Amino acid sequence: MKSTVNEMTLTFPSRSANEAFARAAAASFLVQLDPTVEELADIRTAVSEAVTNCIVHAYQNSLGKIRMTIRIFENRRITIQIRDNGCGIPDIKQAMEPMFTTCTTGERSGLGFAVMQSFMDRVSVRSAPGRGTTVTLQKTLSSREESHESSRG
Repeated sequence: MKSTVNEMTLTFPSRSANEAFARAAAASFLVQLDPTVEELADIRTAVSEAVTNCIVHAYQNSLGKIRMTIRIFENRRITIQIRDNGCGIPDIKQAMEPMFTTCTTGERSGLGFAVMQSFMDRVSVRSAPGRGTTVTLQKTLSSREESHESSRG
């Protein structure tokens, strides 16, 4: 594995107001890589979905902690881990199926993991009932030369 070039960790309460904070913090930290506007939007969306899952599902109407760790590796590869210590996911495969939701109010579409997968190169989930969940998002950002060439297209 490549060595870490830079990293940061934030811990914050599972309040809905902190979803926007987490998204902005991730984008602010990753600006050092000079990502494209599209890459930054993709990352912000994926982080938003992962943090929202923690807020809505992990602590089931109680307050808990969410930890977000972002690592930058050589070759512009990033990983973002979003972890809670909540109720956990009994069946990860089922939870990652598009349209599956445990929400009974009809307010959730069950597309959170599908959205994360569409914007990131890889999404992995580790979870144990009663012990929490860790979602790891991975993406390799394009080089600035690649993005300039594709915009000239």
